[in-house]
Amino acid sequence: MVSRLPVDVGVALWQRADAVDHVGDIVGQARTVHGLGVPAVWFGQRQDHDAPTLAAVVGAQVPGLRVGTSVVPLGPRHPLVLAGQAQTANAANGGRFTLGVGVAGPDRDRPTFGVGVDRPIGHLREALAVLDDFRATGVVDHAGDQVIARTTAPSAIAGGGGFGLLVAALGEQSLRAAGELADGTIPFLTGPRTIAERIVPGLLQGSGGAPRRVVAGVVVVVTDEADRVRDAVRPALDFYATVPSYRSVFGAEGIAHPIELAVIGDEEYVGRRLSEYVDAGATEIFATQTDLGGPEDQRRTWNLLGALSRDRSAG
Repeated sequence: MVSRLPVDVGVALWQRADAVDHVGDIVGQARTVHGLGVPAVWFGQRQDHDAPTLAAVVGAQVPGLRVGTSVVPLGPRHPLVLAGQAQTANAANGGRFTLGVGVAGPDRDRPTFGVGVDRPIGHLREALAVLDDFRATGVVDHAGDQVIARTTAPSAIAGGGGFGLLVAALGEQSLRAAGELADGTIPFLTGPRTIAERIVPGLLQGSGGAPRRVVAGVVVVVTDEADRVRDAVRPALDFYATVPSYRSVFGAEGIAHPIELAVIGDEEYVGRRLSEYVDAGATEIFATQTDLGGPEDQRRTWNLLGALSRDRSAG
């Protein structure tokens, strides 16, 4: 029997292939998963929809649902502009928005946007300082080596302050920055061993021992055809096997390919595997790529996520 986990279990949503209205389709999916008991949805940032805007729309349309981004790259977006987007989304969602950010690196930013960050950790720390100041007061006066940001007038909007702030962090320096200047981290494709041995200690080092959020993104599909679904999921994860920061994680986890971190199987198997993330220190989980087994498996996955998420009436 599948038992509830003592944390929220959310889901990442993307437009379905047969959708005729991108935003309307995702709003409909959000209503569906929230009706099944899923408390939070997350939106990635590519070059199609704008993730903070989509989160604001969904949050306004589906009362009570928490929304967040996983993640918005900092390189092409000035943190002061991003802060304005975040507070707008937070106000639209009744204070339940979390901004997840990350560093893509110059090898990806320059070919795409014509900009690049030569010292990514320094830029990350300064951008987080701007975002943290803004969410606290709506006033920023920052002149650093990497970022200049000054509000010309108090810029807070009613209901927009205090949005959540997470960092996609895997390395020692980025984890320290996340612990010091944000609410925590939102790692993807990291197993329980990495969370327990690298992520949680790194955050605590930055926070001075204060607890921080660890929102673990996990590939999850509930199915009776695990081998078929793994074959479908593997190509979607091949890219991560080429990224040095992820390769270090896979080495620490003792795996050869990220498909080994995908949680694919029946309800009992998935529930058991996700509980390992909680035991390792995850304070929240979100399932991603739930569609790769097909519509029936996706619905089955969403049903399980709602069943696993902690009892909302208990807070």
